[in-house]
Amino acid sequence: MALESNPRENRLLSMLPDLDRERLLPHLERVELPLGKVLYESGSRLSHVYFPTTSIVSLLSLTQDGASAEIAVVGSEGVVGIALFMGGGSTTSRAIVQSGGEALRLRPSLIMDEFNRGGAVMHLLLRYTQALITQTAQTAVCNRHHSLDQQLCRWMLLSLDRLQTNEIVMTQELIANMLGVRREGVTGAAGKLQKAGLISYKRGKINIIDRGGLEKRTCECYAVVKNEYDRLLPPARPEPVYASSPRRYWHEAAAHAA
Repeated sequence: MALESNPRENRLLSMLPDLDRERLLPHLERVELPLGKVLYESGSRLSHVYFPTTSIVSLLSLTQDGASAEIAVVGSEGVVGIALFMGGGSTTSRAIVQSGGEALRLRPSLIMDEFNRGGAVMHLLLRYTQALITQTAQTAVCNRHHSLDQQLCRWMLLSLDRLQTNEIVMTQELIANMLGVRREGVTGAAGKLQKAGLISYKRGKINIIDRGGLEKRTCECYAVVKNEYDRLLPPARPEPVYASSPRRYWHEAAAHAA
């Protein structure tokens, strides 16, 4: 399929030097990622790496009895399939599309060739991997020590950072599966946030009314993760005061740098 999505819509691809990005362009394939699509299962060989542009992918850890919990989310700031260039080829997690949209994908041999060059691509992917590890570790801490209300706020904020709108399309059942809790718990937590005027929830759609209120209500885990991503993968220019949506700013910064 011919390339249609702009690679600069992905933060990692936008940060690459022009020569490295131009070398990848002929091999990047635009794909639709519908909600609920499984990109890979636990233990399976990865067929591609995916650079989301308008989609969000959830990485889930599974138990033998089929229970699951989200360990990280990947959107336009990153790449899905780090096991390919880190040498494992497979992973114990499942990757499932949390928010439908598009992505650019690359075959394993091509990402390995780029990584083994030892240049800008390798260093950028390693920095991203460190940021992803931070998110995974902080998620474990959050799930163990913080309230469900705080976890839900963190999850919403991480999702918002990777979307172009203030609306999250997700049923309470799916949110419960992501967080590894009972649906009734999500219903109660969402009800509290709605009563406080921070969100409105109806028919599987969450509209964020007061992002600042969510940031005040969540635990420190959201800021830890966001700050680490910004430290390791800094925008091209200082963040302006209007940049309430990091994804919007990444795209604008990339456009100015072009």
